[in-house]
Amino acid sequence: MNTMTINGYQAVISFDPDIQMFRGEFVGLNGGADFYAKDVDGLRHEGEISLRVFLEACAEDGVDPRKHFSGKFSLRVDPELHEAATIAAAAHGQSLNQWAAEAIRQAAHAG
Repeated sequence: MNTMTINGYQAVISFDPDIQMFRGEFVGLNGGADFYAKDVDGLRHEGEISLRVFLEACAEDGVDPRKHFSGKFSLRVDPELHEAATIAAAAHGQSLNQWAAEAIRQAAHAG
């Protein structure tokens, strides 16, 4: 995966061909914090600076830096995919929610 952990915070990394630089963007924050560099060491350094500035601003404003997730979200798919997923879930002896959660867990390489 194109992610980098900086001081316990996750950032998604991409390459911007227009400026020939890597871009990092922290995810799961109550605001935006991104950073750019030409190499991995520079990206980590710039990420630490960006994160520090963001966390200081949150502390000054009394804002929790991390976004809180409820564990619920709506997913819209076409009816044929909905039907196919329901059949696959039943074939695995699971509810559609259980089956989808496991598929997401595997795809996200999470817990």
